[in-house]
Parts: sequence; C-alpha cells; structure tokens
Amino acid sequence: MQIVCTDMEKFSLDKVTLSTILDTRRVKDDLNYPVKYRITYLRKQYYYPSGIDLTEDQWKALEHTRKKEMIENRELITSGFDKIKTHIKDMVRGEGFTLQRLSERLSQGTQNSIISEFERKIKLLNEAGRVTTASSYNSAIRNIQKFTSKDLKFSEVTVDWLKKYEAYLLEEERTLTTIRIYMICLRSILNDGKGFLTPAQYPFGKGKYEIRKGSGRKMALTLPQINKILNYSLPTDEGREYRDLWYFSFLCNGININDLLRLKYSNIVNGEILFYRGKTITTSHEPKEIKATLLPEMDQIIKKYGNRKKKPDTYVFPFLHNGMTPTEVRKTVQNVTRLINKRMIKIGEALKYGNITTYNARHSYATILKHNNVNIAFISESLGHTDLKTTENYLASFDSKERAKNASLLTRKK
Repeated sequence: MQIVCTDMEKFSLDKVTLSTILDTRRVKDDLNYPVKYRITYLRKQYYYPSGIDLTEDQWKALEHTRKKEMIENRELITSGFDKIKTHIKDMVRGEGFTLQRLSERLSQGTQNSIISEFERKIKLLNEAGRVTTASSYNSAIRNIQKFTSKDLKFSEVTVDWLKKYEAYLLEEERTLTTIRIYMICLRSILNDGKGFLTPAQYPFGKGKYEIRKGSGRKMALTLPQINKILNYSLPTDEGREYRDLWYFSFLCNGININDLLRLKYSNIVNGEILFYRGKTITTSHEPKEIKATLLPEMDQIIKKYGNRKKKPDTYVFPFLHNGMTPTEVRKTVQNVTRLINKRMIKIGEALKYGNITTYNARHSYATILKHNNVNIAFISESLGHTDLKTTENYLASFDSKERAKNASLLTRKK
C-alpha cells in the first residue's frame, strides 16, 4: 500500500510524472514511514528518498499543518521535489528523459563535501531566481568556513560539532534569528546528502541537536510618536524621501520594502493597493492577497516620489525597472532598505525612541490597530497571515507596554 499526496506535490511533463508519496509498504520500529519521490515514465517507476520519515497522521496533516517542525519538514520535502523537477525539465528539453539518466543525475548530484554541496545548492537557487535564499546559503557557508578551515564531510557534522559551531556564532554576537537561518540551511544540505549518513549519524532532531527559535527585539510606536517622526526637521530632500517611504510602509498594512518597491500601478485598483507578500509566493500553495486602502497621505507620497508615467506595468516608485536581473533587484531592495534604516535610526536617536527600522513600521501598524480594538481577524487578513493564531503570537511577541501595564496592577495601592 502507498499513500499519495496528490494535492501537495505533483508534476507532469512529456509523459513523465513526479509525485510525493508516503511509502507504507514497510513500517519502521517508531511507526514512521519514509517520504519518497515517485517518478513514473512509460509505466515504469523509480523511487528516490526525501530523507524525511513521518507517521500516517503527520502525513495526512502535512499540507495544512501549523506546527513549526512539520512546516520545516514540508519545506524540505518541497525543496527535494523542486530539485528533481528541475532535472526532469532539463532532460526533457535537452538530451531526453530516461529513468536511468535521472538516477545518474541524482546519485552524482551530491558529493561527500559540505562546501561542494553548498556551492551546488547556491548555483541552483540563483538559476531559479531565488537570489535571497541563495544569499542566506552563501552567508551560512562563509561562516562555516570561518569556523573551520577543513572541507567537512557529511559524517563530520555531529551533534557535538553543531553545539560548538553554535557557541562560536554566539561569541561572534550573531542573533538567534541569524543562527537559526544558518542551521536550517545546513540541515537542508545534510538532508540532500543523507546517503552519506546512517540514521544514527544524522545530527538534527529531537534528542539530538534542535535548532533554536529566533527572538528579535520588536518595538511598536504610538501614533503620537509617529506624528513626531513626520514633523521632525530633516535637512535634505533625500532624507525626507526615505522617511516618507517608511511612513508609506506603515500606512500600507506594514508592507515590507521588498514588496513596496515591487508595486506597480496595476496593483492600484479602485482606491486600494492589492499585493501578495513576496515571501509567501514560493512557500505557500495559496498565497493570500492583501488589500490596503490607498489613503490620501499615501497618494501624496506617490505623487511626490512616484513614477510620472502611470502605465500598468510601471513600478510605482522609480527604484526598480523592467528587465533587471533577480540579483540587481535584490541589491536595489537591500540598498533602499539600508538607506531608509540609516535615516530612521538617526531620527529615533534624536527623539530618544531607540533604533527605528523598517521592521517597526509593520509592528506599529498591527499594534495601533489592536490598541484601538480592531477585530483581530481584520488585522490577520491585513498582515497576510494564514491563521489567527499566527497573528495572536505575532502581537503578543512585542506588546511590552501592555505587559508592563498589567504587571503594575500587582502593586497598585488600594
């Protein structure tokens, strides 16, 4: 018996079919079954392991799970699926597809070298236009190479090695969020090369090395504080432009700068700005469209700084242009984000609010709505969250003023 998840992962091209299955033909001692990729061609089948084992209940819940660990498993399974899909496309368009050629490609795709596998992964991600993810993998391998000069084999990445590497990153004052990103990248590399590891050697998981959860400092501003930011005197037009872009981000449902710069005039429909969060396009099967009211203040910012040619395919703000490569887009977004943060940090210091960055725009948007008793379902929808629990956790994670107010009740004089 085999259970096939046709809704989550299935791909067909020129008589080749790829699907993700839970192979229930032989149960393991822990009642887990291996997740495999099944390739069917001319009525013949080839199975390739994903490196992930799940119970039947976990498999059935995988597509819609909200558990962090299971979401990560789903992403790893999807990553392997995409890798095989890329090989199939290459062969169909090139030398022709055969199961034997696919098997050779998959067996030769990974070397017993952590550095080589990182380089291969980065190359594939860049070719697929996923330059931001490629940048994360590039940063991860650079830091591994700083930690150890040797070319690690898969079996040398042990629980003890991971703990020492984590200690090194903490000494280098890396944030928990950064450490988490690096470890997720490294775990993905090990999953791609599980053929070089026995199950006992695999270092990640419960009872072994568990990846820490990130915890960034998040500060939400009040409306009076935001008004002071807007009225703060700046000496240059450039400084005022970057502050106004930050304010636009705040008004536009806390949109991040990557999505803000990608807005085109076609996103403006009947007095609203309609867009998808870029980070959900590749990670969600059904990305949620976000709708933000085009307030008069936002319209004024567009009129002041936006492109004059208001064609549907024209970017609203003149930082990006059609024809740019993914790398050029990423560098431009990073540069604009850096310039916004540079101005906002100076304003925050002058007003004694602490560091203000683009992140605070989103946090402030959500918190101000919450403090004005706006329905949490509306806040969730406007942030692009897929469920209310995510929004509740998001708001609770940085509402320090409310926690302080509630704590003060404990010592209030009667």
